[in-house]
Amino acid sequence: MSLDSPSEPPPGPNAADQPPLRVGLVGAGPWARTMHARMLAAGPETQLAGVWARRPEAAAETAAPYGARVAASFEELLDLSEAIAFAVPPAVQAELAVRAARAGKPVLLEKPLGPDLASARKVAEAVAEHGVVSQLVLTKRYHPVTREFLRLAAQTEVTGARSCYLHGAFLGGEFATPWRLEQGALLDLGPHLLDLLDAAVGPIASVHATGDSRRWIELTCEHTNGAISQASLSGTVRLPAARTRIELYGPGEEIVYDTAELDHEECWPVLRREFAAAVRSGVSSPIDAARGLHVQELLEMATATLSR
Repeated sequence: MSLDSPSEPPPGPNAADQPPLRVGLVGAGPWARTMHARMLAAGPETQLAGVWARRPEAAAETAAPYGARVAASFEELLDLSEAIAFAVPPAVQAELAVRAARAGKPVLLEKPLGPDLASARKVAEAVAEHGVVSQLVLTKRYHPVTREFLRLAAQTEVTGARSCYLHGAFLGGEFATPWRLEQGALLDLGPHLLDLLDAAVGPIASVHATGDSRRWIELTCEHTNGAISQASLSGTVRLPAARTRIELYGPGEEIVYDTAELDHEECWPVLRREFAAAVRSGVSSPIDAARGLHVQELLEMATATLSR
């Protein structure tokens, strides 16, 4: 049974009359271009205030379609923006998100929070210490089908679960980025399944991993309610489309969550609206930096078992 039901942060007073939230974007890679910049510029709840990246020409390319400014430095982006969104490798995010929180800026964070537990903890601690709103881009969490799945799971006794997240993006193409090729599926795909299993089945107490994160990795999770779940992860298998599936089993009817027919374009307006509402109200949603830290703790458990 879920202890982490999704909820939308309450809108601030006269939320509909609020001007668009000015969000600065850190990063100019493929995910920044195809999702973050496009989502933030689409509004009406947000506007893309500016883009900063370590490669100015890439930042200009990302900003140009939306008429956004190109910041000459991270500090300039902070000055331009009410909030900061990150679309950079985990190690870069972990460093800059702390600086953004110290500057009092709400943050829209990618998963994982950092490359390891220590860096992720620094991000979560900075967010808490400076009282800034945070939100995590666990994309599937913002789709209505996912939320219905979690609602049904919360009403169901689950004794076992099987899941997978499989694709071939690491075999080549623009998403075969250095950090993904180095770290593999555990850090990139693992947060999605661990978050959903933790939310749908119940809090995860321990994670045991076998395999190779850069080829195929299996996770076995023991939940505090006694349930057992398993997750298969790979970014290097040839499939016609990415496959994400969760099956919940117990005394009642099985519950199946499958993203094959999901249109991920439905996620972005929800994500954008909820982030803007959270910032205006000053209240983070449950999918925040603290949630990101919890997921990172589960990743650390898995990593520790792989290294034995």
